Amino acid sequence: MIMQISSGMGPIECRAAVGGIFRALQKEYPDIQQITCNKGEAEEIYSSIIFSSDQDLSHLQGTMEWICKSKFRPSHKRKNWFVDVSIIPEADEVYEKINPDDITIESYRSGGPGGQHVNKTESGVRITHLPSGITVTSTKERSQYMNKQDALRKLSAILKNANIASRDSQKAVAWAKHAQIQRGNPVRIYEGERFLLKKTIIV
Repeated sequence: MIMQISSGMGPIECRAAVGGIFRALQKEYPDIQQITCNKGEAEEIYSSIIFSSDQDLSHLQGTMEWICKSKFRPSHKRKNWFVDVSIIPEADEVYEKINPDDITIESYRSGGPGGQHVNKTESGVRITHLPSGITVTSTKERSQYMNKQDALRKLSAILKNANIASRDSQKAVAWAKHAQIQRGNPVRIYEGERFLLKKTIIV
C-alpha cells in the first residue's frame, strides 16, 4: 500500500505536522518505508511524504489533527493544525507509464524475515527514476523478479499520482497540487512536540 501525508496549503506548522506524524507512524508500524518527500524550509519540515507499507493502513486515510502551540510563531493563538493522509492507487499497467531508459535497477541483499535464504541471494530491488530522482525499493518477496515487479508498481503509482509520467512525455513535470484538507472529523489526533497519540476515531 502506498500513502501520502500532505500539508496541503497549510502554514509551516502543518508542514511540521507532516514530519512529526510520519515519525509517529514509523514507530507504530515499523515496516513503513519512506519513498520520497517534498522538503520544507527547515529540518524535519515537509509539505508531503509518500511512503509504503505491506500492511493495510486504509484506516489511517483522512484528516489528522496535531494540537500544539506553534514554536515558529510563539504569539500565534492557534494550536490546531491539520494534515491529509491519502491512499495512492497502485497502477495496473506498469510498462506503459515508465520508460525503461528513465530508470536504473539495482539488486541487493535484503535482511529481515525469510531466514538464511534471504541473506544468501540478492533478492532486494532498488529502482531509481532518473528524471525525478524518486527511488523505490522492495524486499517483500524472496524472488528478485517478484520484488522488481512490486517496485515497478510502486514507482508507476507515484509517477501517475504526481503527473510525472504520461503517454505523451518521458520527462518529469511538476508535482500535482496537494488535495484540500478538511478540518472536521479527524481520524487521529496527536498532541505536543512528541506527537503523542491522543485519540483515534474509528470511522
